[in-house]
Amino acid sequence: MPTRRSTTFVSSPRKRQWQCDNSKWRHRERSDAIHHLKLYPMTSVCEDLISSDEDEELEETSFNQEGSVCLLCRFLLKTVTLVHEKDDNESENEEEEEEEDEDDKEMEQLTAPKPVDISVGGDKSFCELGLASWISDQLKELNITKSTPVQEHCIPKVLEGSDVLGCAKTGTGKTMAFALPILHQLSVDPFGVYALVLTPTRELAFQIGDQFQAVGAPINIKTSVIVGGRDQVIQSTELNRRPHIVIATPGRLADHIESHPESMKKIFSKLQFLVLDEADRLLDGQYAAQMSCVMGCVARKRQTLLFSATITSALSQLHQVSIRKPFFFEDTTQLATVEKLEQKYVLCPQAVKDAYVVYVVRECIDRRPDSSIIIFAHTCRECQALAHMFAALGFSVGSLHSQIPQAQRLNSLSQFRSKKLKVLICTDVAARGLDIPHVDVVVNHSLPQCPKTYVHRVGRSARAGRFGSALSFVSQYDVVLLQAIEKLIGKTIDQLNVSERKVSKEVTQVLVSKREAELRMEEEGFGEKKEINMRKQLLLQGMKEEQVDKIMDERKARRNGKTSGGNEEKKEKKGKRRNEGESSKDTRRKK
Repeated sequence: MPTRRSTTFVSSPRKRQWQCDNSKWRHRERSDAIHHLKLYPMTSVCEDLISSDEDEELEETSFNQEGSVCLLCRFLLKTVTLVHEKDDNESENEEEEEEEDEDDKEMEQLTAPKPVDISVGGDKSFCELGLASWISDQLKELNITKSTPVQEHCIPKVLEGSDVLGCAKTGTGKTMAFALPILHQLSVDPFGVYALVLTPTRELAFQIGDQFQAVGAPINIKTSVIVGGRDQVIQSTELNRRPHIVIATPGRLADHIESHPESMKKIFSKLQFLVLDEADRLLDGQYAAQMSCVMGCVARKRQTLLFSATITSALSQLHQVSIRKPFFFEDTTQLATVEKLEQKYVLCPQAVKDAYVVYVVRECIDRRPDSSIIIFAHTCRECQALAHMFAALGFSVGSLHSQIPQAQRLNSLSQFRSKKLKVLICTDVAARGLDIPHVDVVVNHSLPQCPKTYVHRVGRSARAGRFGSALSFVSQYDVVLLQAIEKLIGKTIDQLNVSERKVSKEVTQVLVSKREAELRMEEEGFGEKKEINMRKQLLLQGMKEEQVDKIMDERKARRNGKTSGGNEEKKEKKGKRRNEGESSKDTRRKK
């Protein structure tokens, strides 16, 4: 009976097939990667690739043909450690140097300064769209002279009194598409509250308020931003003074309405405009209760304006908020992301992903010291840990997520806008609508579970006709997510090759810094406030303390990468193995 070959690499004629130049490998159809991922676990694929006698003929043909290695196999080959002979060291070093030179060239292309093209959109001036001359003059002072397509099509319809549903890419001027006609109408007949703007995030609410103030300064406009993290009594006083424009998040505004239903109805009784910015997020069901509360308070005779970069989910629920048949504008270009955004990904093992991210960010800043980089993390805890880690490694960094005070969030954002901070690490709180013109690179530390979120994340770069870059770090678990993103944006994302030898120099220091950051967070009690609030909510829902304790323990176990259920299953499997081993020994003794 033939024996199975060992998986350890030894000197053989076939070994050189595994030493082929990485740059010559190409992807097979992406569906093949999904096929491999679904049919085989990682260890099985790797074992079959390197030790199966039956596949020997297939290996000899496939590895010599260009374009025969799929994405997942390429990653697996990337993680295998080869045993090289001493005689081959010199030639291998030369090959490594050539590969590193190619990698350096790719990094230079990614970080190279690119020209700015502000001439994006239509040829019409704002006066030609029907806006007052004072608005055009004010926009000229802000260096805005020409309208974009979404503004050119939507502003006249808003001035005509139509409801509008606008879908356009990130960074194309959707905020001005509703702010300018509202200010035009307000200047004719000023009173409060004239318009209500709802947004999903606090930072976006403050940004919209600043834009209203900047353009509406000649008419002495009064705005009020109603969001969480601020004193609710002060906000109630501001609302009672009847500001012209109210910008709010649904949750905090619903709290005010529930606390003072009669007075809130009077405040919004003469409302002329209701605006839903990032409408797909507001109408996806997450804010269903709060949105229902707000809709029951505002005047029914109003204009409703909805804007988003991804509008599909909002379309299905448009009839709930719009009284009349709306004018619908959609960007007709096929791609969901702007053409001047350079998108690439880096293949890296999950265990050392942080080292890859640190190396690439350091290279970007070293090559272009004036670079501004946003890094998106999946959770608040991961975001805070990365912020501590980057700070310990000497980076000028700030963090932005929902578990830090509002004042600190605004401070980090303002410092990043003024370029006092080079790196901003954030969750998807910053993925929507934030306009920071000088962002050079957007980094996805973790790919988002929803492909549409990717579109919003990378939309923080390449805004208003500028060039920008988006770089995603893809591990062995993210292949299918990458496929889904490519399908949504309608283009294939190219790979950025990174020198593994150079990254290996960062690994130890990065891992130590990351562990120190996690220990620091444990000492500071990160996330305790959120857990206390969650515990209160569960108790108010009528749960027993034992059940609540069990739920909280499971959350902590999952956070540490372990579950009580998983540990029990492991113990049961070990017990079964022991029993099977003992029974087999007994049968042998009897025989």
